[in-house]
Amino acid sequence: MLPLILILQAAAPGAATPPAPPSGPTDAGAMIPESIRAMLDAALESGNDGDVSTIVRYARSADPLSGDAVLAIAEKWRADRAAAREQVIRQASFLNLWKGRAEVGGFVTTGNSDTAGGSAVLAAEREGLQWRHKFRAQADYQESLNVTTREHYLISYEPNYKFDDRAYVYGAVQYESDRFLGYNDRLSISSGAGYSLVKGPRTQLDLELGPAYRHTAFTDDTIQSSIAGRGSLDFRWQILGGLTLREQASAYVQRFNSTVSSMTAINAKLLGPLSAQLSYNVQYESMPPVGRETTDTISRASLVYSF
Repeated sequence: MLPLILILQAAAPGAATPPAPPSGPTDAGAMIPESIRAMLDAALESGNDGDVSTIVRYARSADPLSGDAVLAIAEKWRADRAAAREQVIRQASFLNLWKGRAEVGGFVTTGNSDTAGGSAVLAAEREGLQWRHKFRAQADYQESLNVTTREHYLISYEPNYKFDDRAYVYGAVQYESDRFLGYNDRLSISSGAGYSLVKGPRTQLDLELGPAYRHTAFTDDTIQSSIAGRGSLDFRWQILGGLTLREQASAYVQRFNSTVSSMTAINAKLLGPLSAQLSYNVQYESMPPVGRETTDTISRASLVYSF
């Protein structure tokens, strides 16, 4: 009888109804102090995930009572952005969504010395849901008294298949020509595994390791084809809002001539998509032809356009 009586009481006019549960982050958001909410709204409006993370971290420390509401708003913002980005990627063609930079640098001297030189780099990357594509083309040329003293060309393409946001497998093909380093043509093909050891809004470190095959035609008419091991790293650190340090290095280790190359660059934003860059390149060849140096370096000052 007792359950029946309770049911009849609940159905009777004027019976008390249980309070409704909280509706979630929207109601909780009303508890966020106005100063914190204003900073959070500004960070969300900027679209910078690093700024949002900073506001969430300090807001939770300054006012723990509203910390969960601040975090919930930030997580919903990230989820909405991720869903919108996924939709854009699914609808885009392969020729869309490429991002990269074009670098141009050069110099001319006259008078006691008559030299001229220039360098150009085009680097682009496309980030898809499962695939990442990287493309790079580079040219360096220098002459003194109408005599060529440097001539280096490189073009490479690297597709990545991503297992998650850190681990991936890669394929890489690269063509080079540098007769001053001792080779007319060099083709390198590699595949292996990659991992983003550090991945944050301001710092990223990618490592790759795998086997490779290299075919080199040297300037002394020697031709070498050999299996090699390839390793590479790509490190990026945003020191300040408009100042970035980048280090890219790779090594091909094989029975005959091994190669180690490194590029260190400091990039400073100027105006809009334009920035200035200072870079230092080193390339080491363990067994170059007779009469060639093992190490070659070049310093560049470039104007960079990001797209």
